[in-house]
Amino acid sequence: MLRWTIIFVVIALIAGILGFGGIAGASAGIAKILFFIFIVLFLLSLLRGVIKK
Repeated sequence: MLRWTIIFVVIALIAGILGFGGIAGASAGIAKILFFIFIVLFLLSLLRGVIKK
């Protein structure tokens, strides 16, 4: 999940440098959503590990 976030951030940066504002904005939005999903899943798995012990 984090790999996809990094890929979309790189796409957003490259598109922003080349002047494709719409693509850059969409890629940054997708990267932000994927990052928050990653954080939630990470915290859930961390809590699950703590509760099982």
